[in-house]
Amino acid sequence: MKTATRINSFLPKFNNDLEEVFKEFNRIGLTHVDLNYPEHVIDSSSDEMKALLEKYDLKANGVALRFRNEFINGELGNADINISQEALTLCKEAADYCREIQGEVVTIWLGFDGFDYSFQINYEKVWQQIKNCLIEIADYAPDIKISIEYKPFQPRAYAFIDSLGIAMTMVNEVNRENVGITLDYCHMLMKHENPAYGASILGSKNKLFGVHLNDGYGLNDDGLMIGTSSLVKTFEFLYYTKLHNYHHAIYFDTFPVIEDPVEECESNLKMIQRIDEKIEKIGMEKIGSIIEQNSGVKASELVLEILN
Repeated sequence: MKTATRINSFLPKFNNDLEEVFKEFNRIGLTHVDLNYPEHVIDSSSDEMKALLEKYDLKANGVALRFRNEFINGELGNADINISQEALTLCKEAADYCREIQGEVVTIWLGFDGFDYSFQINYEKVWQQIKNCLIEIADYAPDIKISIEYKPFQPRAYAFIDSLGIAMTMVNEVNRENVGITLDYCHMLMKHENPAYGASILGSKNKLFGVHLNDGYGLNDDGLMIGTSSLVKTFEFLYYTKLHNYHHAIYFDTFPVIEDPVEECESNLKMIQRIDEKIEKIGMEKIGSIIEQNSGVKASELVLEILN
């Protein structure tokens, strides 16, 4: 299983030394790295980053865009076309960097594309603007997977791409083979979506390009350790990633505040490995047959077997 975790969670513990963070990733058994772009690569050329990854037997899963400062009123959909173009350029640069370090996926979370007030934005104009930018990015880097990560709110009161349905509609309109969706488990809980539903639909369409795994209570982006709040839903979610042969890294998007980041990551690894072992023990075929029976009682019996 390919696994990665948040670099930012480790940096304070290791005095912001990226090499020490990668060394620790290798020690605890992570296999891949997702880099925030541009914040994690400002001081490292692609050749230097590639060498550093190789030194610690890590591979690049990809890069994730991080828009700051001038983008707080929108990224690709910004009303100021010059700022929109800056965001577009940043995405293209991220795709180039991803390719150069032999990554596979560029994740685009448009955290500031959204609105806080009624009558604040022209929805149709922003939709077309974001869509056209995504088409341009996809055509610029047809060899790289471009993955849209959605979130219902935060930091804006309403995110523009806020749900599975809206994200899928955008992907369908962009209509490029290399454009898909990253599912963040906590974001789905915030939208009152069942994460397994999204993994099933996207997996069946070969559009599941990324998985951010964590846990929470649904009212906030809690970033709790995997399986600590909604274990059964996590089990079902991972069943569908296996069913549809998801082969990219599973990224531990958890937020240690009181917890030690290394210990937290090790707990995430243990949890996901235990769930994977349990799925294999029960058997994919048996789980599938229970689903086909369309019975809440049979589903309850499966939960008992999971907890056994």
